[in-house]
Amino acid sequence: MNLPNRGINAYRQTEVQSRSPLELVVMLYDGALRFMREAKAGFEQRDIRKRAEAVSRTMAIIDQLQNTLDMKAGGDIAKSLDQLYTFVRDRMLQASMHQDSKPVDDAIAVMSNLRDAWGEISARESRSVAR
Repeated sequence: MNLPNRGINAYRQTEVQSRSPLELVVMLYDGALRFMREAKAGFEQRDIRKRAEAVSRTMAIIDQLQNTLDMKAGGDIAKSLDQLYTFVRDRMLQASMHQDSKPVDDAIAVMSNLRDAWGEISARESRSVAR
């Protein structure tokens, strides 16, 4: 690893460590959305490698979001999120299996709405902490 990469990695690690749990969730959504858009571009460009890597990274983030749900404490909200994450996973798998970007659009729509909601919750928390 060269020195510039070490600096970037150290910066990213510090950035993640300094975030609140809600901000980390928003970062995961941002990452998932970025990779979904890359997957869509891979479909459109017929770039199998790009598409496969982007779908894989999206799935890893969705897995992380789904695995951190506290189904007992989260009640109906956690169950709803679990169902939405399962829908997104299914749409990404459908896109890969059928080599079709339309299911990616469906996944992006769901994740965009969730990201906006979590972003608002995070912003409210930040405002209340700042007071």
